[in-house]
Amino acid sequence: MIDLSRLRALRAVATHGSITGAAASLGYTPSAVSQQMAKLEREVGAQLLDRQAGRVELTPAAWLLTEAAEEVLGVLERARARLEEQRDLPAGRLVLAAFPTACRGFVAAALADLSGPYPELDCRLLETDPTRAMGQVVRGEADLAIVHDWHNIPLRVPPSLSAVALGEDRADVVLPQGHPLAGHEWLSPDALRGQRWISQGPGAICHEWLIRAFAESGEQDGEPDIAYQVEEHQSQVALLAAGLGVAMLPRLGRGALPESVRVVPMRPAPVRRVSAVWRSQAGRRPAVRAALSALRRRWPAP
Repeated sequence: MIDLSRLRALRAVATHGSITGAAASLGYTPSAVSQQMAKLEREVGAQLLDRQAGRVELTPAAWLLTEAAEEVLGVLERARARLEEQRDLPAGRLVLAAFPTACRGFVAAALADLSGPYPELDCRLLETDPTRAMGQVVRGEADLAIVHDWHNIPLRVPPSLSAVALGEDRADVVLPQGHPLAGHEWLSPDALRGQRWISQGPGAICHEWLIRAFAESGEQDGEPDIAYQVEEHQSQVALLAAGLGVAMLPRLGRGALPESVRVVPMRPAPVRRVSAVWRSQAGRRPAVRAALSALRRRWPAP
């Protein structure tokens, strides 16, 4: 009989294209994934991975087994949903992936709401970027994800997922108190040209939004100067307080800011849409429905 955990490992290797990538997504070590693959090869009596010059390629037998794994795991998920429906009670493990400001802004409160009335529900949280969170839901590594996109950076939802909008979150310009622009009532991208920016690095949605916001203003003098590529929110605030640059910070999960910085609205106002996504075939699970209800209740009022 084929072990399901080894099928999941094979699917992760197929998705990420490497043992290392699969290990990172599953929370295993590369050695553990390699051992799972070796055991799976013995179980099915066929070579699944072709290792050459440090690269890993799936054999035709592996691709056939990967397709079967998708079908088997899908059937099991639908069966789990039906079993929970019969009990009409959220139960089992529910893994939620969310970006950092969502975790602070409302996800923590939503998870706390679930812990009391549903003692058989085991909620887990993965803090991660929206693009990665979407992939985790597709691969079955997470059951729900909180994602966001900006008007100029649309997030494409795969056809296997369902989505519901939770709300909109605005961002403001944040500057050191003594900055020459700190006294303005509002600022435009043109007014902010030539500034030294504090932002996330390439690949992050907020970074891409900042690049496109300047490109859309029609000027030809290049991209914003991102002098400090910083992922963590509080580190960005520390750099702002030290007077080292300017930043664009969403209101969701922002928290209190030090008196040494000034918040100025931007026009046009940067707005990101925040949504929840889940695998459509898992939408009947009482656990998923309860989590969605809690997330909607805890979305902060404007």
